[in-house]
This record gives sequence, structure tokens and C-alpha cells, in this order.
Amino acid sequence: MEDSRATSGQPARPQPARRQSPSTQPPSTQPPDTPPAPGLGADLHLDLPRSGTTGVRAALIGSLRDAVRSGRLAPGTRLPSSRSLAADLGIARNTVADAYGELVAEGWLTARQGSGTRVARRVVPPEPAPPRTPPAAGPRRRPAYDLRPGSPDVSSFPRAAWLSAARRALTAAPADAFAYGGPAGRPELRRALADYLARARGVRADPERIVVCAGFKQGLAVLSRVLRAGGERDVAVESYGLDFHWDIMRRAGLRTVPLPVDDRGARTDGLAGLAGVRTVMLTPAHQFPTGVSLHPDRRAAVVDWASRAGGLVVEDDYDGEFRYDRNPVGALQGLDPERVLYLGTSSKSLAPALRLAWMVVPAHLMDEVLAVQGAGEWPTGALDQLTLAEFLDSGAYDRHVRGMRLRYRRRRDQLVAALAERAPGVRISGIAAGLHAVLQLPPGTERSVVQGAAWQGLAMDGLARFRHGPDPRSAGEPGAEELGDALVVGYGTPPDHAFTGALEALCRVLPG
Repeated sequence: MEDSRATSGQPARPQPARRQSPSTQPPSTQPPDTPPAPGLGADLHLDLPRSGTTGVRAALIGSLRDAVRSGRLAPGTRLPSSRSLAADLGIARNTVADAYGELVAEGWLTARQGSGTRVARRVVPPEPAPPRTPPAAGPRRRPAYDLRPGSPDVSSFPRAAWLSAARRALTAAPADAFAYGGPAGRPELRRALADYLARARGVRADPERIVVCAGFKQGLAVLSRVLRAGGERDVAVESYGLDFHWDIMRRAGLRTVPLPVDDRGARTDGLAGLAGVRTVMLTPAHQFPTGVSLHPDRRAAVVDWASRAGGLVVEDDYDGEFRYDRNPVGALQGLDPERVLYLGTSSKSLAPALRLAWMVVPAHLMDEVLAVQGAGEWPTGALDQLTLAEFLDSGAYDRHVRGMRLRYRRRRDQLVAALAERAPGVRISGIAAGLHAVLQLPPGTERSVVQGAAWQGLAMDGLARFRHGPDPRSAGEPGAEELGDALVVGYGTPPDHAFTGALEALCRVLPG
């Protein structure tokens, strides 16, 4: 290590050699006076301008000072020797030594014998933050309870079972699992999904027709780009749903046309009257957010429409595993695999953080989907795919879903009982399946109830939050029937320890 006085710009005086006994003398691989090879030492990236009026020394001082001030070089970080840094930057060693010396004098760096040159351990005032836009008026505190729909109880993720599956999957993983994968996903997961979906959801699919996606959003984005490239312009969507789904399609260049929803699901009989529409996206097993299932007559009608029009039905089966008071409703895809594209996800059954979803694609779209998926889409990690495959094959997935089904059913029953006692005038619907329920409110009260809940620390969504806008092809006429004032209560969202408190807060804000 260089003498600290050399790094501070002062000439180093020779130090007397210390004698060591033969028993303690360390072995030496080179003569003691041999200088270190240029370029060896810790790496340090600096943006050093090579032109302009600023000299090299001043530029180096400025770059080092900025790196310390911004926090990129943390207090205590050891810097390369002046020889190493000079070799890396292609400048004179004296220039680096002078720069180190000035920064030591200013207090940015320290230099001590045997410790080298380091970033000083001092508090560096941060750069002033840019002015922030004042937040909108309203409560600013974090909600104490969350009853918004769309999320499972993530605290119940089966950590131990998932870890065991991950260990088994990693042990058995073939070598090619650690290479770049194909756009369709790992064959192990596609095979496991084909078996599970056929058994549990009535989906008809070969593994070769399944494409694994990094979440539902990615799958929908890929499909939207395929549709637009194929000449589609309009897609019919349910008049109540998730706005970010519609936004994904719009960003791909598609227009979303609302299809009215009633107590029998989407009005699929209106598809024939939508000129230019050959694609419709539905949540047939459990309409989001109303909670109704698509009536059998309408299920058959939409498949017949797709067959006659040469169209496509996109089936969003977001929570198909959770059924309570009735036999499971099979996937619409089973009626016509060549006219229904099935989209599923682990976000509700396991956790959104896994970013694991899948498409079961009709044969005539498979090449186009793989071409888009393979053209730069962010893939899901192969090890996570192998873990989910093992989780499915071992039966751990079925056990977890059965356990969560019982847990969510108990919560739903608690919700129904609490409303019957505390708010008997509020009608509840959509409770036969899923992770949320719809609470009908007196006309004109939805907005005030949602705001009152927010002030009490309870996060909730009203039904209006999920209403589609007018038909973009019309002259401003409403394209969706309004279903009245209501709350969409996600009873599956809170952890167990918070559910009772969330339920109590909900009852306090409901109209008597």
C-alpha cells in the first residue's frame, strides 16, 4: 500500500525496514521493492470529461466530489491507489495524487498509513429535492384496514411448502433450465398446467398450446399486440371491469367497446350488433366486479357468435378455483378451444408477487403469440416455473387452494352475518364464489360512504370505480347500463388478524 503522504500530494520518506524472525516471516512471491502492476486494485467508475476548458485534475476532483456527495461512494469506501486509478484513467499518477490530496484537505477523503485512501465518514448534505406537487385534499394517513378487491391474503402464502418445492425443483432441474429459455416457457410447467387445468377447470389443451407469461398483464399485452397486428381495431369488454385491462388494450392501438352487464352476466346477445367487433373479453366464471356467472344460454351464444363471425373470445379466469355454495363452473374454453383463448394466473390462488400466468392459445394464433412473446418481452424466471410445476405435481397446490377456500368461505360467512345484524338494509350479492362481494347501497350514497370509510382508515372501492366509459365509436351516448350505487368489498384481502377490525370498520360506515 502506498504511503498516505504520497496520496496527499507530499513526497514520501523512506521508512526503516522492520526485522522479523524467520518463524514469522511471510513467504514472498516477488521482491519487496517491485511496484504493483498498473491497473490492479479496486474498480472505480468515473465520468471524466476529456474536452473543454476544465483541466484533467479539476475534472477528476469534481467527479470524485460528486460521487461522494451523491452517495455513490459511501462513507468508509476504500479508493484505488493513485497508481491503479491513474492506469485505469490513462492519466499521470501525480494528477491523481494531487486530486486525492486536495480532497483530503477539504475533508471529503481521509488518508492513513496502512489504511489507504477512503471516503471520509462525515454527513454529506443531500442535494435539494425538486418541489413536489401538493397532494390532493383528503386523508393522508395509511389506511388501517384494506377491503379493496383484487388481492388475496398474501400473508397466507405457503412459504414452507413453496420452499420445499423449490428445493426439489432445483435439485432435479436439467442443465438447460439455466440457459436462455424459449418464449413459451418451461416444458415441465406447461405439462403440469395442462394436467391441472383439464382436471380442475375443464380446459382442453395440450402443453404445446400453453404459453407462460410474467403475469396476467403481460399475457394481455402480448395478445393485444397480436390482435392489432392482425387488423383488429375494436374489442368488446364488459361494461364493468378493471380499467388497467382496458388501458393495456388501448396502448396496443385497440379501442374498447362496453358490453352491458346484468344479473346474468355480460349481454352477449348484443355482440352481433357491434359492427367491426370480432373479439370480446369476458370473465364468465365470476364476473368482475358484480360476481355473477355468465348464464349458460349466454355462454353458448358467445361461442356460437365467435364461430359464425370468425372471432375470438378472451376468457379471464382470474379466480376460478374459489367456489363455495355451488358446483364449480368450468372454463368457457372447454366449449370451443379454437375460438376461446384462456388466460389464467397464480395471483389470486398464491400471490401476485410470483408474476406467473399462462395462456391457452388457439392453434391459429400460436405462431403470432410466440413471435411477439419472443421479441423482447420480459420472461418469467425458469426456476420459478420449475417450482410451480413441482408445486402442482406434488399436490401442494391443491392442498393450498382447498385450505384457502375454507378460510375465505368463513370470512364471507362472517361478512354476511355482520351485515344481517348491523346493516340489515344493505343487500349483498356475488357471494357464491371469489374473494369479494357487492353491497348494494341506497341511491346517491356510494361516494359519501367511500369517503367516510377513508376518513376512518378503511380503504374501499365503490362500484363506480369499475365502470367503463362511453362507447368510443358513439357520439357520447352512454355505452353501459349503470347498476346503481354499491361497494365492492374484498374480504379476501386482509390478513386474518386484521379481518375482524376491518369488518367492524365497514359496519360503522354503512347506512343503518
